Amino acid sequence: MLAIVGLGNPGREYEMTRHNVGFIVLKHLAQELGVAFRKEARFEGWRAKSGDTELFMPATFMNESGRACQKLLHYFQIAPSQLLVVVDDMHLPFGQMRLRAFGSAGGHNGLKSIERELGTTHYMRLRIGIGRARDAHVEHVLGKFSQDELETLGPLVEKAVAFLQRLPVDGFSKVATELNQKNLQNKEQV
Repeated sequence: MLAIVGLGNPGREYEMTRHNVGFIVLKHLAQELGVAFRKEARFEGWRAKSGDTELFMPATFMNESGRACQKLLHYFQIAPSQLLVVVDDMHLPFGQMRLRAFGSAGGHNGLKSIERELGTTHYMRLRIGIGRARDAHVEHVLGKFSQDELETLGPLVEKAVAFLQRLPVDGFSKVATELNQKNLQNKEQV
């Protein structure tokens, strides 16, 4: 069993913001898998199922994401180690991705909330780089993608979805090694 959770903020005003890249990836993943999200009040979010994989987007705001995740994991008896969170990361350059089996919240309020509710940092996370603002961090993460970023966003989301689809088949270690190695190669070319 695997639970893939995309983080974001609910509401139309946040739809194409950098902070909602987790929602964007999950919506594309559901589309590729041929499943549809349904609002489920008992979990405080939108849920879809594909085989042994639960897809979930919390309907809470980012800093309360953990509450909704905990409800889903508890109900389906999914261990935190079987949770993968797709999240924006302003510490990574725009377009880079990093897949880790565990780690710190890195200042991200959604991850802090999950760690607070689950009582552990041992859950997987796919961090998607949104770049860093020189100042005004809140405005940056809640801001809309620039025109240049929008041109890169489609292929980036497709790449993230492709890696997520491989996880149940190829396993975490193989997928993480390949994704993180590609990131390193792309970084060296810049």
